Amino acid sequence: MTTDNQHIFFVDDEPAICRSVSNTLRRYGHKVDCFPDAEHCLKQLQMQSCDLLITDVKMPNIDGIELVRRAKSIAPWLPILVITGYGDIPMAVRAVKAGALEFIEKPLQKQSLLTAVRSALKQPNTENILKGKPLTKKEIVVLRLILQGKNNREIARILHRSIRTVEDHRRHIMGKLDVDNVVDLVKRATDMGLA
Repeated sequence: MTTDNQHIFFVDDEPAICRSVSNTLRRYGHKVDCFPDAEHCLKQLQMQSCDLLITDVKMPNIDGIELVRRAKSIAPWLPILVITGYGDIPMAVRAVKAGALEFIEKPLQKQSLLTAVRSALKQPNTENILKGKPLTKKEIVVLRLILQGKNNREIARILHRSIRTVEDHRRHIMGKLDVDNVVDLVKRATDMGLA
């Protein structure tokens, strides 16, 4: 399996599973960061991008499906695999609706895990260098004002920024969300749960 040292975030509250999965993925050339819960993962995702997120469903506080939703609001094009030892069809449907690419049942088989990871990492790359990068806190504020129907001048006045700064934020938001007009921006933001 050839990789470009892709970075994988793995979330599971069972340390033995984290060790086992991270060791397997590292042997295949991936960089892996393990997190014991969704909160730690989300915090890191706001500071650093990754190429793939793999999460367990049953976890304390924030479960894996809610993690999928929140991760997608930070990085909309991040491929996410969901794993669980308690799989059923309704849970799989909820995971996919939240934005998961695939649903894998425990106990994890090495080959099926590697196949799912390989498939998820083959997501097409884009020429838009901003696409898929997380929105900054300021960009989320600007996006919400755009969704309220405010124009650049009004946003600049509300945020005490120059119109040029607001235009830059707007351009970055459009690039990160891979849209080129306000209608598509509203649709994308709605899909992300920001509208």
